[in-house]
Amino acid sequence: MNRMHELRTEKGISMKEAAARLGMPYTTYVNYEKGTREPNSETLILLAEFYDTSIDYLVGKSSNPKPAAVPPGFEPLPPMDQVPLVGRIACGQPITAEENLEGYVSVPAAWHATFTLQCRGDSMEPTIHDGDLVAIRKDIQVENGQIAAVRIGDEATLKHLYLHNDYIELRPENPNFSSIIRRKEEMNDVTIEGKAVGLCRGL
Repeated sequence: MNRMHELRTEKGISMKEAAARLGMPYTTYVNYEKGTREPNSETLILLAEFYDTSIDYLVGKSSNPKPAAVPPGFEPLPPMDQVPLVGRIACGQPITAEENLEGYVSVPAAWHATFTLQCRGDSMEPTIHDGDLVAIRKDIQVENGQIAAVRIGDEATLKHLYLHNDYIELRPENPNFSSIIRRKEEMNDVTIEGKAVGLCRGL
């Protein structure tokens, strides 16, 4: 029997508010709290941090509500948010539409990320490696030269973005790859989805 209901009541928030603040679907949170679905280890860490308690207390294995002290020489995990991991993108849909998601991942809350993309290929080497998770924040201005998630039709790519008066350049970091150039009417096919704000590697 987990103690999520007890902890949420002490916090004075509704299940809907808890789900929103944790960055997870409302029905998923309800299932976790009611015990009809078991959270994975990553989600347990997220829930314990959100309720400022230990995982053992959260799942009813301990009567001590506070997490154990961090041993000397170790750093505690920062506060984390769960954000969508976007996979293949259906043309015409918002990038974080349910049909496009492969699941949710935890990233540092300080990044204020909206979603994550998994990098494929080595066009952004050496900064971004194949398989890296890159956190993206929408609704933030992207300056020329910064790394952005850009959608061209139904494909999303990570590139250095350069906006010019009559064309858009998406420049890879790896010199073995060429820039993607879109001119005139072709520029209408390009959607800037957000700015890269963090990277997770080897998880």
